[in-house]
Amino acid sequence: MTDLLVRPAVAADLDAVLAFWKTAAEGTSISDDRDGVERLVARDPEALLLAEREGELVGTVIAGFDGWRCHLYRLAVHPDHRRRGIGSALLTAADERFVRLGGRRGDAMVLVRNERAQHAWRAAGYEPQEQWRRWVKHLTD
Repeated sequence: MTDLLVRPAVAADLDAVLAFWKTAAEGTSISDDRDGVERLVARDPEALLLAEREGELVGTVIAGFDGWRCHLYRLAVHPDHRRRGIGSALLTAADERFVRLGGRRGDAMVLVRNERAQHAWRAAGYEPQEQWRRWVKHLTD
């Protein structure tokens, strides 16, 4: 895995990231637009982690820390590069970032219907917490 580079995204990466998510990520988000990703990178320049192999974007994860909790979003690996340790490398980088920031527990939002992701998160040491339910309110139309 020495040919894999994991690094924070910069502004020049954002269009490629958005295009990548259309291919590699399951589902869409209200924040999947240029403005949303620019706000993320402006607020926390190290939160959006990219995995590259030979200059090609092959994976992403958002490792957000709000000072209280560690949140993981958008773990995505290109379908042609799955099962090669890229997701694990991204999660290791996210865990290391959280520890540096003083985080104590990471959580991930995973679509219930995304069975592949359920298996990947479980293999990475995460487990569902059935006692919690996510509540959402869209703030814009």
